[in-house]
Amino acid sequence: MTNHLDGASTHRSGRDPAGTVCLQFMGGGRMGEALFAGLIASGAEQAETIVVVEPLAVRRDELRTAHPGLVVSDAPVSAPTVVAVKPQDVRAAVGAAVGAGATRVLSVAAGVTLSALESAAGGGVAVVRAMPNTPALVGAGVAAIAPGSEAGDDTMAWAEGILGAVGDVVRVSEPQLDAVTGLSGSGPAYVFLVAEALIDAGVAEGLPRPIAERLAVGTLRGAGIMLAESGQGAAELRAAVTSPGGTTAAGLRALETRAVRAALGEAVAAATARSRELGTVRP
Repeated sequence: MTNHLDGASTHRSGRDPAGTVCLQFMGGGRMGEALFAGLIASGAEQAETIVVVEPLAVRRDELRTAHPGLVVSDAPVSAPTVVAVKPQDVRAAVGAAVGAGATRVLSVAAGVTLSALESAAGGGVAVVRAMPNTPALVGAGVAAIAPGSEAGDDTMAWAEGILGAVGDVVRVSEPQLDAVTGLSGSGPAYVFLVAEALIDAGVAEGLPRPIAERLAVGTLRGAGIMLAESGQGAAELRAAVTSPGGTTAAGLRALETRAVRAALGEAVAAATARSRELGTVRP
């Protein structure tokens, strides 16, 4: 049997030995690639069982070179589908996937509501909406998922398995996804800004920039690991390193004087509000 996607034979066409496509990605951009590369690296899927539908010929060639065995096409097949395209392209991508036979869809497109996804999919399709973040590109992402009206526990577990290949996954209701966007979706940028500020401050105090950068990045990495693995909360860890009258106390007092805590709260609130606004725009 010959597959007409790139003229590949059956065992190279994104099909398992029984002839079934395990997973399809609509879009081969950075987030889509992070997800299918994570699935392959974790052993959850083989490259040969995944089809990536990518309209740009140059990008198709790049993906084939980077992921040997991966089937890359410009036309969808009948398979459970991850939609990883720009918001304005979601409706067409969902329609094409469902038209080819997909009955289960996971969307990682920012701001596209479940209502819009289900409208594009039509009846009988289980839809899940997700909000991942960019650390998924290095296998350290966090994502939240919300179910559509026809998505049961099995579909949610399926979505968790895909996103879990590149990080942590939580389940929320759709209205909470805007807050997820404001916190973890946009959050890496807040952390990068903190890193920039720490590096510049180190330089201002006389450190060579490469040394300041190494110290700041290492500090953020170490603090993150402590938060994730120590079993202690953020407030508890902060208190443990803050001696009365010490250097850390002086630094924290300066941050509180400048209302850094309030500024971060305002950043999350502003990003959340913008996410709500974007959700009202029909893709």
